[in-house]
Amino acid sequence: MLEALKAEVCRANRDLVTHGLVTLTWGNVSGVDRASGRVAIKPSGVAYDELTPEQIVIVDLEGNVVEGDLRPSSDTPTHVLLYKHFSDIGGVTHTHSLHATMFAQARMEVPCYGTTHADHFVGPVPVTRALTAAEVDEDYEGHTGRVIIERFAGREPMQTPAVLVAGHAPFVWGRDAADSLHNAIALEAVAQMAIGTRTLHPDALPLEDYVLQKHHERKHGPAAYYGQG
Repeated sequence: MLEALKAEVCRANRDLVTHGLVTLTWGNVSGVDRASGRVAIKPSGVAYDELTPEQIVIVDLEGNVVEGDLRPSSDTPTHVLLYKHFSDIGGVTHTHSLHATMFAQARMEVPCYGTTHADHFVGPVPVTRALTAAEVDEDYEGHTGRVIIERFAGREPMQTPAVLVAGHAPFVWGRDAADSLHNAIALEAVAQMAIGTRTLHPDALPLEDYVLQKHHERKHGPAAYYGQG
C-alpha cells in the first residue's frame, strides 16, 4: 500500500540526518495521501540509518495503524490532527533542531530580520501557548496538535509553514514530505541567523514589511518569478 509515499517518507526521514536536523532519534517526517486518507510516518525509535520503506507505518487520519508491524511515531496524533485541519498540507516534519528549539524553549517567536527569512515565512515564526497540566495528562500529543491549530486561527498555514511548540520544539509542514523537510531546513537556518543577529545587535529591527512581502511574493505569489517555474 502506498509504496511511493513510503519511499518518499523514508527518504525524508533519512535526510533529517544529512541536514543536521536531528540528534539520536529526535524527529520524524510524515506524508499524507489525500485520496485514501492515509498517512505514512516513521516508526517510533528506529534509527534513521536503519530505516527502510518497508518499515514506514501507514495510519488513517484517526491515527489507527492500517499497515505495518512497528509502532508509529509517538507524535502521530499531532501529525494527523494537522492533516485534518490544514487541508492544503501534504507533509509534516518534526525536529528538535538546535536553534529553532532554542526559540521554542525560550517561548519566543523567530523574528523576521531579513530577506532570507522572508523567502520562506511571512513574518515571524509563531510560538504556541504552553499546554496545561490537564492537557498533558489527558492527551499530550493530541493537545500538542490542538495548540498549533489554535495558534493558526485566522492565519494561512502555507504562508508561514512552521510553528514552535512552547517548551518543546518545531513542527513544520509543506506540500509533501520533501517540501516539509525543505521548510524545516530553512527554519533552522533562519533561527540560527536570528540568534546571531540578536547577539550582534540586541535591538535589531525587523525587516520592513514591504521588503518582506516583496521577497515572499516573488517566490510564492501568483506572479512569482524566482526560479524556472
